[in-house]
Amino acid sequence: MSDYLGAHMSIAGGLHTAVERAVAAGCGVVQLFTRSSNQWKGKAVSDADAALFRTVFAESGLHEAISHDIYLINLAAPEGETREKSLAAFADEMATCARLGIGKIVMHPGSHLADPPEVGLKRVIAAFDRLFEQVVEYRGLVLLETTAGQGTNLGRHFEELRAIIDGSRHPDRFAVCFDTCHTFAAGYDTATPEGYAATMEQFDRILGLERLQCFHFNDSKKGLGSRVDRHEHIGQGALGLEPFRFIMNDPRFVAIPKILETPKGDDDAMDRVNLSLLRSLLR
Repeated sequence: MSDYLGAHMSIAGGLHTAVERAVAAGCGVVQLFTRSSNQWKGKAVSDADAALFRTVFAESGLHEAISHDIYLINLAAPEGETREKSLAAFADEMATCARLGIGKIVMHPGSHLADPPEVGLKRVIAAFDRLFEQVVEYRGLVLLETTAGQGTNLGRHFEELRAIIDGSRHPDRFAVCFDTCHTFAAGYDTATPEGYAATMEQFDRILGLERLQCFHFNDSKKGLGSRVDRHEHIGQGALGLEPFRFIMNDPRFVAIPKILETPKGDDDAMDRVNLSLLRSLLR
């Protein structure tokens, strides 16, 4: 496809199958986990697997492949087993993406747990200062994802993402993934023209629109400011169609990947439905 719409695809059967599934669904971009999303240590990617992925992707016509880190990782955790496992898992993710030729890794900033948010942010900054200097073969970007702010999750405010970037010794290695469900649940009203314009103005003022390098396209099961992360199919939740219409027709975001993370059935049929609906919003 000529556009930058896509979806998160399964790697069942091998990493390259995510690319094949994306092409079959009519995607222009794809997102994938490079391992099982709920295990600390996944199956090692062989040289043959990496070469096959690179070949299939090069022949696919897709604009971009983006990785999402596993859900267990919490780089805001205090010293201890979880932090050490998180650092090891993210280092492995960076090394794997370098081998696959993937240049963007989307990640949730993490949870500050029993400590104040500022302490959690400092831990995230320290983690990435260590990781960027440890895994030198990965030269791509880390995309900090906007979050709904459930529990003690960091990333609900644009200012928290800015604090990570400003605190790092490597600010040029960060960009942002704007999740439509999460941002709405966090309290940014993108469902009206005025609210959308105000949200993007805030994003630009605080983070800079040049750092917006990916969208996650999800409607929200819960309302504005609910701080509940529950994804819904496009146009079937509290957001409705308008925020997606605004982004799809915003000339600033034409070449920015827009990834579906809507609920999956037994196959990718709903991805095709959601992609078709999004394309119908283009003026």
